[in-house]
Amino acid sequence: MDPHEQSERDFSRARRKAFLRRIGAYLRRDPASNQLLSFDEVKGALGAVSQVYLGMREVPVAKIVGSVGRHRDFDRAFLPSNPDLGTRWRRIDEIMHRAEELPPVSLFKIGDAYFVNDGNHRVSVARQQGVEMLDAEVVELRSRVPVDSALTARDLLHKLEHRRLLERLPMDRVLPEIKVELSDVADYRRLASFIEAHGYRVSQLWRRYVSPEEVLGDWYEYHYRPIAEMIREERVLDAFPDRTELDLYLWIVNHRERLALEARDEKISPRAAKDDILKQAPRRRRPLDR
Repeated sequence: MDPHEQSERDFSRARRKAFLRRIGAYLRRDPASNQLLSFDEVKGALGAVSQVYLGMREVPVAKIVGSVGRHRDFDRAFLPSNPDLGTRWRRIDEIMHRAEELPPVSLFKIGDAYFVNDGNHRVSVARQQGVEMLDAEVVELRSRVPVDSALTARDLLHKLEHRRLLERLPMDRVLPEIKVELSDVADYRRLASFIEAHGYRVSQLWRRYVSPEEVLGDWYEYHYRPIAEMIREERVLDAFPDRTELDLYLWIVNHRERLALEARDEKISPRAAKDDILKQAPRRRRPLDR
């Protein structure tokens, strides 16, 4: 087939796929799942703190999930959303079909995800042609908030609140064994406030300033760890498969406080709150809001 005719067909096919993906996301009521990520929005949410030049690398095309300035021109699969992209897209498609060499793309890396600084059309054509790896010049931005290539636009508010939590309390440095993942975006602030309240009580007891590192250590040892071990040993998460350990921890401590207030009895234990939650499990369970 003539390369020009092939490129015309390839672009038409790519546009048709983009349309079907957009309709599918709309029918699932999850349009964010089909959005190519904006590098600036991700960087703003994560608060990346340093840049490191990694040089030339082979990068998996499937892990390129965003763009610096063209995130509205392509969808999550890097299919062209804009018909005006056709001229350049088809020209690159022809070049790749002829196996001619193209310059490497330029990417930013955050965690396990990559964002196109230069070369959006090359990435789009590569994905359409089934290319698995691309040569790229890579600059890495390092953030305290973990990121993988499954990141979607809906996750950004969670990442922002996660970052704000770490700015208040250095959990990633002091307690790296805790996976900070919460289903309700508001719970990041609730967790920070709860730990800070624990720190205030400790400072009153010890009659001195208590550093955030000391607060986290004391909270973990005497408050979080016993409840987390109970959750694991009694397999409480089996009843709530869409939840995380921190979800259950907050649920239990908040429910214990409510039961203690209702009964006017501060001796009610976290275990009693856990048992009451499990009794109501079929009624209380709800899907993730992420």
